[in-house]
Amino acid sequence: MTLPHGLYFEDFEPGYKVTTNGRTITEADIMLFAGVSGDWNPMHTDAEYARKEMFGERVAHGLLGLSIASGLAMQTGFLNHTVEAFTGLDWKFRAPIKFGDTIVVEAEVKEKKLAPGGASGFVEFNVVVRNQRGERVQRGTWMIVVKCRPKE
Repeated sequence: MTLPHGLYFEDFEPGYKVTTNGRTITEADIMLFAGVSGDWNPMHTDAEYARKEMFGERVAHGLLGLSIASGLAMQTGFLNHTVEAFTGLDWKFRAPIKFGDTIVVEAEVKEKKLAPGGASGFVEFNVVVRNQRGERVQRGTWMIVVKCRPKE
């Protein structure tokens, strides 16, 4: 299977927007993330413990939400074969992602800057993660290095 080719640095302009498909967060996602990360905080993994805490139920790890958001963005194809690096982020966790929530990602180009040497450039995105009710659960900016269009 050949994936579609992504956009080059030159294709991005401030205001360009991408919205991903949704993905439902399952108990399996949360338990697998706990295992991979080593973060077995009972707020995520122990229903009885979590019932007595601030959200009244287990919630997903914030970093799991961020990781899935990154994957959802890649699945759109707009960075296939053109992204070189994820170089930074400024991120806020605004509301819990609960078991069974379906999240979507909205990413909009904030600005871009050609990197030294001119073979790639930095593209900064404003990113929002929303649940199925349209509530903003996470937000921030991502800085990504994207290849420039090859010289012919």
